[in-house]
Amino acid sequence: MEIKYFKLIKTITEEGNLANSSERLFLTQSALSHQLKELEEQLGFKVFHRTRNKWQLTEEGTELYKIGNDILENIEQGFKNIKRIQTGSVGHIKVSTECYSFYQGLPSFIQKIGLLYPEINVDIILEATHQPISKILSNDIDIAIVTSKPENKLLSSIEVFQDEIFAIIHKENPLNKFKYVDAGHFSNMHLIIHSFPLETVSVYEQFLKPNKITPLKISAVPLTEVTLEMVHANLGIMCLPKWALKSFKISDDIIFKPIGVNGLKRSHFLVYRTADASKKYIKDFVLNFEESFSIHSTQKIS
Repeated sequence: MEIKYFKLIKTITEEGNLANSSERLFLTQSALSHQLKELEEQLGFKVFHRTRNKWQLTEEGTELYKIGNDILENIEQGFKNIKRIQTGSVGHIKVSTECYSFYQGLPSFIQKIGLLYPEINVDIILEATHQPISKILSNDIDIAIVTSKPENKLLSSIEVFQDEIFAIIHKENPLNKFKYVDAGHFSNMHLIIHSFPLETVSVYEQFLKPNKITPLKISAVPLTEVTLEMVHANLGIMCLPKWALKSFKISDDIIFKPIGVNGLKRSHFLVYRTADASKKYIKDFVLNFEESFSIHSTQKIS
């Protein structure tokens, strides 16, 4: 039985006639009469005895009225409880990420949070990019996306997704003849990165540094579209996951080469202070982030 019928029975009972009920429910008397007829046909019994000046509940209708009151009161109380819960989701969150390419996905997620939780204010703090963990510990930011799980009891973290970094080259680059790019190949290459220091560059920190390799030349170019133009002109190589280039038009002359025999995989972790874990607005952000970005598995974004 639909909720509208319980509201109908309650209103007619309390108002005593269709005219007053019509005003209260913002429906015509004809529409109310039609609804009541439909209900009685479904139930197989009369809900009201109709007289000229008064509508009175039948015995069966009286029982429906009691049931309806309980249901409507429970619904009202439930929404009050939800409103009370939502008052806990009020706060200001400062977020940063150690990977510049990840900033491409953050604005749309922040927009989603703004729609779902109008009382949560989220700011992106670019200045914390090169040292997000220390910035969390110093309370300069609240949440960071990093590629290494921090070992600190003051911090909590969840792994949100994994991706793979590729060497992005022109088809005429000498590296194109290889099935994958080895560490030694970089020693003769011009590597174009987003910014220094090198410790924030995944391909260097996770692949080149352990193999004690330094590229022949390293240039920092903060604009991805400019880097792509340089690669297209065969002036160097860049190393990024494929999802980071989704918003760019990629020439057919651009080739994606795996890095290392097993590929260069990395995990992304969402990190926040353990002391903040019980705050509802932090929990809401974390749960929605995990839901939104966990789809970015290596397979799905490559």
